[in-house]
Amino acid sequence: MELCNGTVIKKPKRLTSVVWDHFERVSKADICYAVCVHCSKRLSGSSNSGTTHLRNHLLRCLKRSNYDVSHLLVKRRKKENGVTLSHHSFDDGQQKDDHIPVATIKFEQEPKEEERIATCRTSKFDQERSQLDLARMIILHGYPLSMVEHTGFKMFVKNLQPLFDVMSDSAIQLDCIAIYEREKQKMFGFLNKLRGRINVSIEVWSSQETARYLCLTAHFIDEEWNSQKKVLNFILIDAAHTEDIHSEVIIKCLMDWDVERRVFCMTFSDLSTGDDIVCRIKDHLSQNRPLLAGGRLFDVRCSVKLLSLLVEDAMDALREVARKIRESIHFVKSSQMIQGKFNDIAQQAGVGIEKCIFLDCSTRWNSTCTMLETALVYRAAFSEMTQQDPSCQFHLSDEEWEWASSVTGYLKLFVEITHLFTGKGIPPTANIYFSDICDVHIQLIGWCNSSDAFISSMALKMKQKFDIYWEKCCLSLAIAAILDPRFKMKLLEYYYTQIYGSGAQEQIKYVSDAVRELFDEYVIGATSMALDPGSSRGSNEPRDRLKGFDKYLHETSQSQNETSDLDKYLEEPIFPRNYDFNVCSWWKVHTPRYPILSLMARDILGIPMSTVCEESAAFRTGGRVLDRHRSSLNSDTVQALVCTQDWLRAEQTALPKRSRECILISSTSPCCQIVLGFGSCEIRVMSEVIAGEHWRSLKFIDHYSGFDVMNLQGSIEHHALVVILS
Repeated sequence: MELCNGTVIKKPKRLTSVVWDHFERVSKADICYAVCVHCSKRLSGSSNSGTTHLRNHLLRCLKRSNYDVSHLLVKRRKKENGVTLSHHSFDDGQQKDDHIPVATIKFEQEPKEEERIATCRTSKFDQERSQLDLARMIILHGYPLSMVEHTGFKMFVKNLQPLFDVMSDSAIQLDCIAIYEREKQKMFGFLNKLRGRINVSIEVWSSQETARYLCLTAHFIDEEWNSQKKVLNFILIDAAHTEDIHSEVIIKCLMDWDVERRVFCMTFSDLSTGDDIVCRIKDHLSQNRPLLAGGRLFDVRCSVKLLSLLVEDAMDALREVARKIRESIHFVKSSQMIQGKFNDIAQQAGVGIEKCIFLDCSTRWNSTCTMLETALVYRAAFSEMTQQDPSCQFHLSDEEWEWASSVTGYLKLFVEITHLFTGKGIPPTANIYFSDICDVHIQLIGWCNSSDAFISSMALKMKQKFDIYWEKCCLSLAIAAILDPRFKMKLLEYYYTQIYGSGAQEQIKYVSDAVRELFDEYVIGATSMALDPGSSRGSNEPRDRLKGFDKYLHETSQSQNETSDLDKYLEEPIFPRNYDFNVCSWWKVHTPRYPILSLMARDILGIPMSTVCEESAAFRTGGRVLDRHRSSLNSDTVQALVCTQDWLRAEQTALPKRSRECILISSTSPCCQIVLGFGSCEIRVMSEVIAGEHWRSLKFIDHYSGFDVMNLQGSIEHHALVVILS
């Protein structure tokens, strides 16, 4: 309705909101209205009504021209660059009106949802950007490239945005390649800036087209002590080539990424990977830079793959028994009448029916373990069923039931350990593996000594594979456990006594000497870096001929009787064990106390003791298989999709910024102790906000029992201390 006789009121200066650029304020009969200049709709214009309803109308106004009004929803920022905190004092003598000046604190706020929606509704359509967004979506979620050709997808896009021109699958493939090249450059720069060493895992994938791929993944702990992994390459292996070519492919990939001089160790998924392949890689890497610990820590094998191989041996030994149990369950479930009869027999035998029997999935060995475990509960019912029903022909003897019981006990141990190694979906740090692998070792020793010929023969076959793994990985496992402050040398002594008996001391000494030898190499390396911080030279430059002097300098300095980081660490009491302990957080806090040992801990704890970190892959019988959509693509596209998906997912799973809380603490004491019970949240002290403050020390005591305890000692010249929780 138009207001012909209404008097137009000129907008006063106090109407400073930008919303009034789109409304005219009019009055009629002492009532103020706001009339939209686009559609002439009349809304309340009273000063008591505010402007929120006017902004909402602009977002829905169909006649409004297509220009950006997202600024309507952005709150006006204060022009002042500083803030003043008042009336916050713990000093009774301070006046309430006193103000405590604090330097500028900038809080980065995430855009509000309505601001984001407004921008999306009012921004101009961009075909190129939309294409790249679609390509990123396909990469991130693993959708098939052919989805852009699907009729349903085209209809959805046309209804959503008629201006969008749906491209072909070949065009979207080119966009995916372009995204890969751009992300690869970013990843190259990221890896080049890393100061520590890099561990590389090697895993073989297969496809439904019978092709095989070699997947190279970098594992490391960054300077913030976060465990990270990045897929570097996904290379098609030529079927005409032998496994000897694998070493050349791996070396070329490392050279392309310019990380061959920084590789600490390599983890191979296959326990049977030939030593000659590993030796060729070691020899090449040693030409540019000698491997630490004489290369004894270089060759690591996948622990989850080891468990799968042990399970295969156990399943093979129990194959006939498992077949009978499987057929018996199939018979019971063949009809409702037989199922009801079986339930009645179970109740008469005193067996509860809380757990239902089920058939296992042939491709997942943990389901077979659960099937056997459930069948054992109904052992009496199955035995009675075969006697009452002649059609049930799959009778198990008491000896076979005992074998099933024994093997199921072993499998349950392997399931539990596999869950521990892969349950979180991210590669765990290397310190958690030692105790569980030692438990498997001790169990195998006991099973080999069993009086039951069936059990002992099965265990001997399993132990042959375990010994191959143990010979290659025991030193890495032990050193990683020593660098866990909850264990140090004590856990090694505890397990080695059970494993080696009278020869335990010799093995413990071997590990202890290896730890000290490795630490000495880090001391020499740290000394070299201190003498020449810019010593990063190219591979064509001459070698440093004064390496021997660095070693001599380190050896002669031992006479000064200075306690090293390693000795100091081992002599101090072990840290109390608790459930939510994070070894990376502990080392991050204690890096100032152990500056050289922390460098060694970062490299050791970052060793991937397993190439599998997802439960879905850990329990699968057989190796990793590429899906059928990607199997049909050319090798360059497959590599682009697999690598970029890993990089984009890492960005998506990064922790979002949490809202920050500010605590103002006033104190005149020269020693201020702050105890904050915020779980494991990170506490940062913004010392720069305190003018004239000179800290003597800033020390985190410990993360203990869910509390962060921080001890601040300094000469307090001002009364304000601001702690930012982030």
